[in-house]
Amino acid sequence: MSDPQTLQTEPTPEGEQTLIPGVRPITTRDRLTLLMDALLRPSGAQKPFDIGLFDGAARNQLDLF
Repeated sequence: MSDPQTLQTEPTPEGEQTLIPGVRPITTRDRLTLLMDALLRPSGAQKPFDIGLFDGAARNQLDLF
C-alpha cells in the first residue's frame, strides 16, 4: 500500500499536476465517453421550416375574411 502522505501526479500539457487523494485522473476513454453521450449538434445553420402548419407568417393573413 502506498504512503498516504505521498501525492500522485500526472503529466499534462501545462506541466506536472498533483492529484487529489481518492480522485483518479481522467482518461482518454472517459473523454470519448463524454463526447459520445453529448447531444448531437447541427454542423451548419438550419433552414427555417415555414410551410404548412409551421408557417407563422401564413397565420397572419387577415385579408381572407
